[in-house]
Amino acid sequence: MDGEKTPCFGAVLLGAGNSTRMGGEKSKVLESLGGKPVLAWSLQVLGECPWVGEVVLVCREEDRPAVEALAGSCPVPVQVVAGGAQRQDSVARGVEALSPRWEYLLIHDGARPLVTREVTDAVCRDAMAFGAATAAVPSKDTCKLGDEEGFVESTPPRERLWAVQTPQAFQRELYQRALSLAREAGQSYTDDCQLVEAAGCRVKLTQGDYRNLKLTTPEDRLAARAYTKGERTMRVGYGYDVHRLVEGRKLILAGVEIPFEKGLLGHSDADVVAHAVADALLGAAALGDIGHLFPDTDPQYQGADSLALLGEVCRVLREKGFSLGNLDVTLMAQRPKIAPYILEMRENLGKACGLPVERVSVKATTEEGLGFTGSGEGMSAAAVCLVEET
Repeated sequence: MDGEKTPCFGAVLLGAGNSTRMGGEKSKVLESLGGKPVLAWSLQVLGECPWVGEVVLVCREEDRPAVEALAGSCPVPVQVVAGGAQRQDSVARGVEALSPRWEYLLIHDGARPLVTREVTDAVCRDAMAFGAATAAVPSKDTCKLGDEEGFVESTPPRERLWAVQTPQAFQRELYQRALSLAREAGQSYTDDCQLVEAAGCRVKLTQGDYRNLKLTTPEDRLAARAYTKGERTMRVGYGYDVHRLVEGRKLILAGVEIPFEKGLLGHSDADVVAHAVADALLGAAALGDIGHLFPDTDPQYQGADSLALLGEVCRVLREKGFSLGNLDVTLMAQRPKIAPYILEMRENLGKACGLPVERVSVKATTEEGLGFTGSGEGMSAAAVCLVEET
């Protein structure tokens, strides 16, 4: 059957959202999922759809270089354009960039990375048969229509409720007529089907896939990772650091200033705990060590706050597509007693690394008077962490 398919769709892949509900500055479609950017998943599916002859990627202007880097992997021609102020504007810009040769449009949210070829093919077929179609799944929940005061107004029959997804597909002329009417009326719709519905057109509900979720909140990341768990890799990191104790220095451990007659010697604040954790994280991701990232020859790190440096290490790991699972740290020191400060140390490390305190362990031990730590010449710390490719 595939041999009979001739490309007649131009596809618009949207990735211009501001990701505010995801809680980060980075665009959610450029975050790593299963070892590759979120946007790359759906780009591959659209590019391999035999009905699609061209794809336009719509993104934020600041994301253009990263998005353009993905275009080369697509088997059909790809353009990259900047999005507009609203979703309707972004879709329109993508449609305008498409070649006029395509009779039909296929529109998909880049934040839905788990779309399948089967769903995409079915939506295209229904659009050619009925003029407009959208992927959708029957609602699993009983839904309520609320009134303006927050009370139930009515309960629609669940058997008639569908949760709408993307891709959505339309005859191009139909979509452009609907867009023109919406602009004349000063309307901006957040759903492309709603746009053509307002123009009096019927939209076919094509059976979608419950796994075709949209990455909107951090909880959605967890579900998406679960579906792509076969693509994920877990790594263990180990870090070790040691500093000499000297007079005239503050003793800083995991960001806590501890009263003592001596402090640790170092270019920064010599926080041996934070340094060990940083090296564990960098080691798990095979990104070198803290001295490579923050060399002690650089004057800007003189007396630096090591917790702030640890936060930067975590940012680098997230940029490289890793998430942190847990930390376990052991501090070796003869004196002073560390137990009263353990909880605050755990909280500081958790805050710097974006972990709840329940996933951060800090322990302290003496070495029975043995070695340089036992004699009070210095302190050392060892850290183990688990990171995961996202």
